[in-house]
Amino acid sequence: MFIVTAVVAALLALAFLAAGAQKATGQAKALEQADHLHVPHTLYRLVGVLEVLGVVGVVIGLWVSWLGVAAAAGLTLMMVGAVGAHVRAKDPGKAMAPALVLALLAVAEVVLRAATA
Repeated sequence: MFIVTAVVAALLALAFLAAGAQKATGQAKALEQADHLHVPHTLYRLVGVLEVLGVVGVVIGLWVSWLGVAAAAGLTLMMVGAVGAHVRAKDPGKAMAPALVLALLAVAEVVLRAATA
């Protein structure tokens, strides 16, 4: 079971590291997305920093169970907020799909990490 947890954690970490780094560094594509979602650039960059910190928590959480659960739960809540931002921007379901998939992956990590603690 721990191997499955580690694989899900690795997938979650890679996805959020890629997304969070773009936001945190203020790359043009990320800032265009922030504008589309009507989110201030500073808040969007903060979201990116929080995503990267969530990655750190998920990875360390492989050894410190409570941290892994907390980090994955935080990433889940962030993706719920992301879906809400897409709904507010009246985006089609296709645009929300990445946030939904990442939310489900984060929920899976919460469940797996809690079960293997």
